[in-house]
Amino acid sequence: MTTVCHSTARARRRARIRLLAARPPRCDWPVRGKVITSYGAKTNGKANEGINLSVPEGTPVRTAEDGVVGYSGNEVKSYGNLVLVRHSNGYVTAYAHAREVLVKRGDAIKRGQIIAKSGQSGEVGSPQLHFEIRKGSSPVDPLHFLNGA
Repeated sequence: MTTVCHSTARARRRARIRLLAARPPRCDWPVRGKVITSYGAKTNGKANEGINLSVPEGTPVRTAEDGVVGYSGNEVKSYGNLVLVRHSNGYVTAYAHAREVLVKRGDAIKRGQIIAKSGQSGEVGSPQLHFEIRKGSSPVDPLHFLNGA
């Protein structure tokens, strides 16, 4: 009888762990602003792999979760000044169109840390933040992950 109870408890524990692992992580909003382009929306014939938030030029951009800066630069022309942050759960967040980047590759950062100042670098016509969340290399809708969305 004891073996059955232990097996049942172990099975319940495993099921709870699988449920928690399947639940998307919750992230903080990187800026407070109006969503001007939603995930998947077509602009210039291209699908949007994140969301675009209208904010005043120079607005502090904060990281959505703890992580390590994997990229900081402007080699991706359409994104302008871009920061990519790798997170321990296999997700990557992207912050694009910055006027100024305040971190460099390899920097360990904490949730809420200011990593950039918003701008209109890259191929945009107004100050904004393009924010993406990727699971591995696949984009996912950030609104499914952001607290209070």
